[in-house]
Amino acid sequence: MDEYNASSIKVLKDLEGVRKRPAMYIGDTGERGLHHLVFEVVDNSIDEAMAGHCDRIDIMIKEDNSVTVYDNGRGIPIDEHSEEKKAAVEVVMTTLHAGGKFDSKSYRVSGGLHGVGVSVVNALSRWMEVEIARDGYLWKQRYERGKPVSSLKKGESRKNTGTKTSFYPDEKIFPEIQFSYEILASRLRELAFLNKGLRIKLNHIPANKTAIFCYNGGIKEFIEYLDKNKNPIHKHPIYIYKEIDDCVIEAAMQFNDSYSENIFSYANTINTIEGGTHLSGFKAAITRAINQYAKDHKLIKDNEPKLMGNDIREGLTAVISVNIPQPQFEGQTKTKLGDRRIEGLVASVVGEGISQYLEEHPPEANKITKKSQEAAHARMAAKRARDLTRRKNALDSSNLPGKLADCSSSNPEDTELFIVEGDSAGGSAKQGRDRTFQAVLPLRGKILNVEKSRLNKILKNEIIRTLISSIGVGIGEEDFNYKNLRYKKIIIMTDADVDGAHIRTLLLTYFFRYARELITRGNLFIAQPPLYRIMNGKTHKYIYSEKEKEKLLKKWEDASVKIQRYKGLGEMNPNQLWETTMDPEDRVLRQVTVDDAIEADRLFDILMGSEVEPRKEFILENAVFVQNLDV
Repeated sequence: MDEYNASSIKVLKDLEGVRKRPAMYIGDTGERGLHHLVFEVVDNSIDEAMAGHCDRIDIMIKEDNSVTVYDNGRGIPIDEHSEEKKAAVEVVMTTLHAGGKFDSKSYRVSGGLHGVGVSVVNALSRWMEVEIARDGYLWKQRYERGKPVSSLKKGESRKNTGTKTSFYPDEKIFPEIQFSYEILASRLRELAFLNKGLRIKLNHIPANKTAIFCYNGGIKEFIEYLDKNKNPIHKHPIYIYKEIDDCVIEAAMQFNDSYSENIFSYANTINTIEGGTHLSGFKAAITRAINQYAKDHKLIKDNEPKLMGNDIREGLTAVISVNIPQPQFEGQTKTKLGDRRIEGLVASVVGEGISQYLEEHPPEANKITKKSQEAAHARMAAKRARDLTRRKNALDSSNLPGKLADCSSSNPEDTELFIVEGDSAGGSAKQGRDRTFQAVLPLRGKILNVEKSRLNKILKNEIIRTLISSIGVGIGEEDFNYKNLRYKKIIIMTDADVDGAHIRTLLLTYFFRYARELITRGNLFIAQPPLYRIMNGKTHKYIYSEKEKEKLLKKWEDASVKIQRYKGLGEMNPNQLWETTMDPEDRVLRQVTVDDAIEADRLFDILMGSEVEPRKEFILENAVFVQNLDV
């Protein structure tokens, strides 16, 4: 093994401007950017694990929301850097683009490619302390807002090796410093699945929650986790692993009886949410292999068309993970892999693996093929239904549905669509809106649960056809076209009761499964109507939460205070609805995101799928958190 010391640390550029423009490095200074700090430090430990030098990572969120990350790796080098004339650890902690991952001898494969991680965290922290067990001793150094305030100090003797990094985010940078257990646990669980046998412990003291993630089955266990609430059509996941050239290609998949496809792709443990060459290679391989099997075994007649990729991937849950040296990503965000060589390698490895599985498991192969054929028939029926409805102008945005009260502006960049529950609320919204840029679509009744339906059935649902026509982008992979979007903001506005929550969930399921690009591009929002109108004499205030209500009532300790509880949007007159929920100056909107698509998929399975038991468990576990329940 090549020696890992100060000569391994390559310096590309001095640290500058991080505090001035933090969003350039961590995305934003809100919740997402705050959690990004933790993941940047954890990624350094993951690199040690991928190099085979670390099998344990501990993350602790302390009572004051300071963070400690420990790993039992080799420890950051502490000897003097030949070029910088200071300890190597200080170079790593205070210099942008400095780290062992630029030296291929130290890390063959790395997730943190740009080397900005821990130095950026240091720059954006009020303080950071690093403790390194290495070369027989414990070494310590402290930094404040990116600058060392002590020299590297040699402490007591130590036999073990490892690195412990502690930091507190700077309140001058981050308006709110509060770490979410759920956000941290989700990513750490994912990293444990992707690094077979690695033990990751999360101790979140403010939330009083602790979890240990360790999966000896790796991504096979990942598939079982993802498919926990689904009905698989073959018992065990298909697993493929091969080291080829200087790359590691790993895939696991399982077909289930649902109608949605869920494929998660990773490159060097980075979640490539936009896919890339490894994903396209995987899709091509699975389409080719199953078509070839069906042809060889005469499961498809000669006069029948080949199965398309969409047919084969219906009900497929898959994870494709590649570990490659010097990966090429498209764009700075690392969300899409661009290595052309990987496409052919993945296609070859996965194609060979699936073909072998199908030949060795004929009953399962026949079930998979039959499911794909049923999907093909449904796809063709959906195409006929789509063509028919187009001829009737039901899906043509040039002939909009009568229920839609459109706006006068035709520029999508300036417009927004309110999807409103019921005719009563729809009437108030139409009267209260600004007609120049706000359109209103009232929905009567409940939308179809798309989680339990194929596309051909979905297209027969009048509410969904009205939605498709109003929004303009189409539905499904073949038909969806983002360029046809008619409104920049699509806002779901429902009552704050059980029925409203149900309709909201049904709509979110539709968008998540059949128009997810509207979510990923930031077009989908949920309106937050007030829960109360509190009056004190001639003064009144609209209140959006119980906490806000209690705070105001303490301030307004007066017998004349009157509280009006809004159970539905229809209870508000048009002016009130405009003031509280529709006026861009004062309203509260929650943007819908899919930063955690894995947990979102799992939640939709639980809430909207066919399995009753997981839904009962979810309700029992979460009933304690329910507020403002109207039945």
